[in-house]
Amino acid sequence: MRRADRLFQITQYLRGRRLTTARQLAQWLSVSERTVYRDIRDLSLSGVPVDGEAGVGYRIKPGYDLPPLMFNADEIDALVIGMRMVQAWGGPQLGASAASALAKVVLALPKEKRDFVEATPLFAPAMQDDCGQGERLEAIRQAINSRHKLLLHYTDAQQRSSQRVVWPLALAFFGGTWLLAAWCETRDDFRSFRLDRVRQMSEQGHYPDRNGRRLPDFVRAMQRQVRAQQSSAAAPATPPAPAAPPSAA
Repeated sequence: MRRADRLFQITQYLRGRRLTTARQLAQWLSVSERTVYRDIRDLSLSGVPVDGEAGVGYRIKPGYDLPPLMFNADEIDALVIGMRMVQAWGGPQLGASAASALAKVVLALPKEKRDFVEATPLFAPAMQDDCGQGERLEAIRQAINSRHKLLLHYTDAQQRSSQRVVWPLALAFFGGTWLLAAWCETRDDFRSFRLDRVRQMSEQGHYPDRNGRRLPDFVRAMQRQVRAQQSSAAAPATPPAPAAPPSAA
């Protein structure tokens, strides 16, 4: 859990409760008591009225509430369409998380702003997923986070099948298709794979954090490739060679 999320959870937990000990908070958040003490101190320094002391317990003084989030109409539109896109194209787990996040945003909005969310006329219809991209998306996302290799059974645009062991680095969404950016052990180079062309997939062992094979290295390699293509397109065409004179009869 990120620190910002943890501070928010502590604030929500302590509101309206009697004294809660650091041990109880640590068990609830799955962190150390030292981390809880540090978080309580940071909340107090930020202006949250935390009452109590170490060894006794903590609570937030009655009457305290989180300040409402203030968004203008364009910002609400941006949030809603972003969440709806994730719900439509991000797979089951990310879609559910997007719905939950949007519900939290709505609850934190001032009452007069909540109607704007329901009235936002921006939609992202779900794409037809005959290839199981949504399920693979979640498995690949977990493999990226845990640094696990993947064995892909892949079919390219020319219908050629191959097996690739890859180090998954990132996912990108382009025009209705998810792409996996990865280091390919088979080609010993960076490659991108369309998820709708992955026929089977299985998780392998961990891959190391190695210079030259990280996500920033992939980005730099793609940038070099784009620059080379742009330079090639901008280069003047080579004039045709003059025609040979007719041979003597």
